[in-house]
Amino acid sequence: MTSTDQKIHLYCIPGLGASTSIFEFIKLPEIFEIHLLPWQTPYKDDTIQSYAQRMCNNIKHDNVILLGVSFGGIMAQEISKIINTKKVIIVSSVKSKYELPKRLQIIRDTKLYKILPTGLLEKVNNWENLVFGETNKKIAKAYEKYLNVMNKQYLDWAIENVLHWKQEEALENIIHIHGSKDHVFPIENIKNPIIIKNATHAAILRRSKWFNEHLPAIIKDKACS
Repeated sequence: MTSTDQKIHLYCIPGLGASTSIFEFIKLPEIFEIHLLPWQTPYKDDTIQSYAQRMCNNIKHDNVILLGVSFGGIMAQEISKIINTKKVIIVSSVKSKYELPKRLQIIRDTKLYKILPTGLLEKVNNWENLVFGETNKKIAKAYEKYLNVMNKQYLDWAIENVLHWKQEEALENIIHIHGSKDHVFPIENIKNPIIIKNATHAAILRRSKWFNEHLPAIIKDKACS
C-alpha cells in the first residue's frame, strides 16, 4: 500500500448547483487520494474571497492539487490565491471574465439575473422545465442526482459571483480542460485549453474515461495527446 505521506492529494470542487457525486466515475491510481469539497450555503455578506477562505478550512493537506468544474473552477482559482497549491486544474470553466460568452455578459450588464426565478429551482419538476425545457426532460432526469444543490440563497449568490467575477487575466500555470462542444462556455472564447473533442459542459461525467486515462499524466506534467 502507498503510505499517506506519499499520496498526491487531489481536492475536487463541483460545478454550480452540482453535488460532489459528479466525480463518482473518476478513478485514479493508488498514489492519488481524492477529496471532495461540497458547496456550503453562503452567508449573506459573503464575497467570493471570503467564501473561498471558508472552503480552505476543509483542505487538510499542504501543497495540494485543485480540480474545479465550471463555477468550481472559478472557486479553485480563488482558493489558489489563499493557499499554496501544487497545481490547479479547471474543467468546463473560465480563466478570466473575458472568457464568459456574450450572452452572459449581457445578462450581467442588464442585471437580468436578478429576476431569475431561482426559488422555483428548489423543486425538481420546475428545474427540469426551466433549465432543460419539456423536450429534454430525459436529460434532466439523468442529471437529477448530480444537480441537486438548489438552495435559493446559494443559487442567487453563485450566479451573481459567476457573472461578476473580476479576474482580468488568467493566473499562471492553470491547466484548462474544455470540451469542444461546451455550450455554456463556448470553446471559441477559451484560450489555450486542452481540448476534449466532442465533449460537452458535462465532460467530467460523460467523458470520465478520458479523465481517468489522462489526469495522471497531466498532473505529472507529461504531454497529453
